[in-house]
Amino acid sequence: MTIKYLLDENVDHIYQAQLRLYKPDLVVLVVGGLDAPPKRTLDPDILCWCEENDFVLVTNNRSTMPVHLVDHLAQGRHIPGILILNPNFSIGQTLDELILIAEASFDDEYQDQIINLPLSKLR
Repeated sequence: MTIKYLLDENVDHIYQAQLRLYKPDLVVLVVGGLDAPPKRTLDPDILCWCEENDFVLVTNNRSTMPVHLVDHLAQGRHIPGILILNPNFSIGQTLDELILIAEASFDDEYQDQIINLPLSKLR
């Protein structure tokens, strides 16, 4: 599977820079960046953008994103997946998880799901 990540605007941009450094073939966009939704795009619109462009959303939004996903699915829509970052992880641990997911995932493995990191049981 070739995962593409869209980082929510509240995710530190260091993740994009470091992912590009360690995995240059991985497509990583940030809300507010080129070819991505503009800053302050509403969460339901970001989910639609991810669906239409086949991007997995990476976010810190634990509170409202589950509600938005339920609403999105209720409309008969889909999403490649949502990954919620672990606030207790270091940048390095988070990067390891995102790279592992990008390298080892099956097609549609995270479709219509919210996955809380860590995914690996090695932590």
